[in-house]
Amino acid sequence: MERVLDVYARPYDERFPVLCFDEQPCFLIGDAMAPVPMEPGRVAKQDDEYQRFGSCALLLAVEPRTGRRCAKVCARRTAEEYTAFMQDLERAYPEAVQITLVQDNLNTHHGGSFYKWMPPEQAHRLAGRFEWVFTPIHASWLNMAELEFSALQRQCLNRRIPSLQRLSSEVEAWVTARSRAGITLNWQFSTQVARRTLRSHYEAIRVN
Repeated sequence: MERVLDVYARPYDERFPVLCFDEQPCFLIGDAMAPVPMEPGRVAKQDDEYQRFGSCALLLAVEPRTGRRCAKVCARRTAEEYTAFMQDLERAYPEAVQITLVQDNLNTHHGGSFYKWMPPEQAHRLAGRFEWVFTPIHASWLNMAELEFSALQRQCLNRRIPSLQRLSSEVEAWVTARSRAGITLNWQFSTQVARRTLRSHYEAIRVN
């Protein structure tokens, strides 16, 4: 935990940007019956019955200090999609010496995934562009990408979206609007605060 918090406390340096990355599954859902649109004097109506059109994965990274974001909707969530997304991040930060990436310990979230989809020389070079910082098990709340997903869920995904193409378009529009608004993330939970508020947990570790 403290390593994640120390990373968040680093002075901003555009040569070493700190990003938070996460991914989550999304379900594609459409209406079984055509909804009734809103008209003057009448509210919109939507039938409770719906249709499932499968699932997909949403990959998202945010740079808390600047509010820069990158999101991608994929049909699957495998090592291939992770590798492609990391390539997108590298292209988004061409001047960076190294990108620090806060993420969880999912089995595809490491440089070994690159070697499955590109020659060893390319995989080694791409892996060298990242510093991975993993959140502890059961502590995904330390990843600021969770805050972005929460906002995305409230503002964009809280309705029926039936297709991968439509979801991609909606997410892209949301990311563009949020980035243009310059919305940054101000993280307040520091190592010092953790040692004070979670003192009993530190004591339990020492006892064990």
